[in-house]
Amino acid sequence: MTAYKKTYDILYRIYNKHRRNYKENSYDSKQMCLMWSTADPPDEIEGTEPFDDIEKTFDISINDDDALDLYDMRLEEATMRIIEMQQNK
Repeated sequence: MTAYKKTYDILYRIYNKHRRNYKENSYDSKQMCLMWSTADPPDEIEGTEPFDDIEKTFDISINDDDALDLYDMRLEEATMRIIEMQQNK
């Protein structure tokens, strides 16, 4: 299994865990933003449970700029960014 595939599969599990908390996010578009309520989005996303899970699982730190970028990505893009963050730590 490639690093990309392994990272994607783990991220997809985290994504589904949080996406399922919001009825309005039942459509699986693979957009990272679906890990938070789309009906009532949070004012701040850094330090929220989805990012805490990602940081802990992948042993990375997500600052405010990274959080905003990841929030707007699809899972495929976020997977590549997480791998990059792991390599640059």
